[in-house]
Amino acid sequence: LEDGGINRDRIRILIATGMHRPNLGEELRQMVGDYVFNNYEILNHYSRREKDMEIVDEIEGTPIGINRVYLEAELKILTGLIEPHFYAGFSGGRKSIVPGISSFETMKFMHSFSMIDHPNVRNCLLDGNPFHEYALRITEKVGADFILNVVIDRYRRISGIFSGHFNRAHILGCKMVEEYATVRLNKRVDMVISSGGGYPLDATFYQISKALICARDILKKGGTIVILCECREGFGSREFINVLRSASSPEEFYERYSDPKKFVIDQWCAQNIFQAIEHAGSIYVYSPNLSEEDLGHLGIKKIENIQDTLDRLIPEHEDIVVIPEGPYVVGMVQDS
Repeated sequence: LEDGGINRDRIRILIATGMHRPNLGEELRQMVGDYVFNNYEILNHYSRREKDMEIVDEIEGTPIGINRVYLEAELKILTGLIEPHFYAGFSGGRKSIVPGISSFETMKFMHSFSMIDHPNVRNCLLDGNPFHEYALRITEKVGADFILNVVIDRYRRISGIFSGHFNRAHILGCKMVEEYATVRLNKRVDMVISSGGGYPLDATFYQISKALICARDILKKGGTIVILCECREGFGSREFINVLRSASSPEEFYERYSDPKKFVIDQWCAQNIFQAIEHAGSIYVYSPNLSEEDLGHLGIKKIENIQDTLDRLIPEHEDIVVIPEGPYVVGMVQDS
């Protein structure tokens, strides 16, 4: 950009935090590198700062707000990673805008109970996926001049670079991810053994919802799920823990949180966990950092000895799928 004639003091980097906490201090330095950290203006997006937002659209009665810093820019460039995403189909592209730099009210709509409950809001599906289609609509509305998205391999090395038009380049990246990160199955299975994907993806149980949903999508009703994860930071945010502890069954959760007026932060991942609990007959979790009491409240069985548990479960199940990479690999049943 500087070589093209844009002065450094006219370049701003806006971190698309969505509803997550800001990236500050040494964490930010590690994320962007010393040179960028020391030489460019870097801003975090705060979804709850109404003064930072401008209404750009209305969808189903919800005002859609986007960060003014982005809207006021003469040249808008999006960066991101393309991988399977259990709501948007794939991450990257339009997701830098929604939910990346959207208002809290927009987030409430995009992560509402009804949105997460939609059958087409799922991994590796774009056509007919309302999460994707609404995010694309909003991105078209606010504009994006260029994207630079990457695809990485299992060793976190860049294996594909997709740049250009915010939708066309993104679609090409999604096709690459689908080719290498999905496995077609001709039927659902009796048991799925998976992982949280390793650090940092399995830092909290909040993120394990992704592995549970991937397992649920290829599991027979009443089947068994086994998840191995570290969860070095425990369950996750205080809001997420409160949501999980407020219900002890899928029915209780649905009754409490299906009303959009009762929306709370992090209910969407809790919703996914209860969806998996409702579908599976049994869920087993190995994690040295999660208590038997907290898992038991959800009806999840805590594993103390992995090998002993697998030695007991494997003979009881006929069709078994093992997914060492966890949610980085998506199984897709042909009839779905």
